[in-house]
Amino acid sequence: MTKLPIAQTLHRKGHWTGPAQTCTLDYDARFLRRKRLTTDEGQGFVVDLAQTTSLDHGDALETDTGARVMICAAAENVLIVTGNNLARLAWHIGNRHTPCQIEHDRLLIQNDPVIAHMLEHLGTNLTEAKLPFTPEGGAYGHGRTHSHEHGATAHAH
Repeated sequence: MTKLPIAQTLHRKGHWTGPAQTCTLDYDARFLRRKRLTTDEGQGFVVDLAQTTSLDHGDALETDTGARVMICAAAENVLIVTGNNLARLAWHIGNRHTPCQIEHDRLLIQNDPVIAHMLEHLGTNLTEAKLPFTPEGGAYGHGRTHSHEHGATAHAH
């Protein structure tokens, strides 16, 4: 049995340089604590972080051998949201705790038929696409926007 390199150090995008292999993961797979992964070049390694972490496109994991692996966002099924009032549409998406990538002239969300139906009723233009998905991080810390609490008690929708 071959011992795999172990990655316990995370370098955030913009805070590291140098050569690195790449590991392409979709949005769901970029939320992890401990997991065996394989680089795009075929090298296996184990991620063993202190806590569950949301990895962003451009972050790098450093292994115990000193090698770095840059995380790349995989293309996945998304909906491109456009319309006359993107701020209003973003509010409705956020109110449902749906991860959302915010760009100048469009929003991207995972392809969810329930959210799509709601957006259609708001007069939204929706286009299906396969693109890398890198939604905004949460207001209460780096990473995911769902499953958080506001104050002492969580609210329900």
